[in-house]
Amino acid sequence: MAGSKTKRPPEQPQQQEKSKKGAVAYENVVAEVQQRVKPKGTRWGVAHVYSSKNNIIITVTDLSGAETIAVGSGGMVVDTAHEEGSPYAGMQAAYKVSATALEKGVTHINIKIRAPGGHGSKTPGHGAQAVVRALARSGFRIGSIEDVTPMPTDTTKRPGGRRGRRV
Repeated sequence: MAGSKTKRPPEQPQQQEKSKKGAVAYENVVAEVQQRVKPKGTRWGVAHVYSSKNNIIITVTDLSGAETIAVGSGGMVVDTAHEEGSPYAGMQAAYKVSATALEKGVTHINIKIRAPGGHGSKTPGHGAQAVVRALARSGFRIGSIEDVTPMPTDTTKRPGGRRGRRV
């Protein structure tokens, strides 16, 4: 009976994070880009961060806003729809965008945070703070952080009609 036992090879540890899209940790990508690319001077960009409770969209443009340098969103880095507005998705999207922007020579950024506004929520979603933190950790010099959420100054007509939305 003792001779019938065979030795098994030691088991390899399983990857625990299967719900996240891809096996790329974007923090490592940013570190590789920082070592590979040396800035040639000061180049400013503007990071437009739209953060609702359902999604996060990050766009880095030049100062005029006409030329888009990098784009990322929560849906590009996570698989499930309910995680798109999470701080993890925002952080990973920010690292992805910052890697692209660093490759293109951007060294300093101004951050503009926007919530849905209007008839929607006036406060940014959960991931906005994580995006700002991730952009700061990526090696950018941050010039300013401002809230550009559209606020109605008078009452505008809400959708739904006089009797409201009938379900």
